[in-house]
Amino acid sequence: MITLKQIHYALAVEKTRHFKKAADICHVSQSALSTAISEMEKQLDIHIFERDNKKVFITPIGKQLLQKAHQIKIEVDEFYQLSKTQKKLLSYPLSVGIIPTIGPFLLPKVLPEVRRQYPYFQIMLEEAQSHVLVNKVKNGDLDTAIIALPYPTEGLHTFEFLQEDFFLISHKSDALIQDAEISSHELDKSNLLLLEDGHCLKDQALAICQFQKTEIGRSFSGTSLYTLIQMVCARMGVTFVPKMALDQLLHDSNELNVAHLNEPGPHRKIAFITRLNYAGVKNIELLIKIFRQQLNQ
Repeated sequence: MITLKQIHYALAVEKTRHFKKAADICHVSQSALSTAISEMEKQLDIHIFERDNKKVFITPIGKQLLQKAHQIKIEVDEFYQLSKTQKKLLSYPLSVGIIPTIGPFLLPKVLPEVRRQYPYFQIMLEEAQSHVLVNKVKNGDLDTAIIALPYPTEGLHTFEFLQEDFFLISHKSDALIQDAEISSHELDKSNLLLLEDGHCLKDQALAICQFQKTEIGRSFSGTSLYTLIQMVCARMGVTFVPKMALDQLLHDSNELNVAHLNEPGPHRKIAFITRLNYAGVKNIELLIKIFRQQLNQ
């Protein structure tokens, strides 16, 4: 009979494409892992993996079986989650993903109160771009994630808890940008500094302004909002930041201007995402309640 342990080992090999690395993350010896997978393949009378001295390949039938294995893993996780729902809320660990344009600005405002009210609650955080987090939630590698909408979330539930607009940050020496409000048609597109591809904030800002990527200057693309602000301080251009980031990004700068992007909003919505059958929804709802209380202060 195929065991959950064998399925767990096979998924680890799929993830790492390496038996030794898979054994390490499963906290077993390589020989124990290899033996378990070989026995699994023997029981199924097929080869899931092809091995040589350098690489591990997945066979065509192996890909189909591993897809089923992912589904089994999620179902088993949800099975255990159902038992946890009978316990006190936020009484067991929760794995939460969060995107880089939210994490540094939201978490310091809300997590201290979560910890104060639930001192024994364990939260495991992972920062990554939206597409990575969406896949990890779907595959059961994360319980939930906090992302910015609009973003494709087919097959997932979304729990929105915050709406906000974007603001244009410019250097005070920029005589063309001095008002408290600015519309997209007033901007010099070639002077706009944005995050690198893959960050949803970039795509959202372009969509709101109805700009094409090809219209934007390519002299620099940032890996973080902090980097973009430093480039604005160096008079390299202007950039957009979400409202929640203004205080932290600009608290010690007196050489920058802030102008609200006067385009129909809200420019983005912040939401938790979960699987459709996720059993810990009440925990998410409780976190949202605490988050809203802290953000409305």
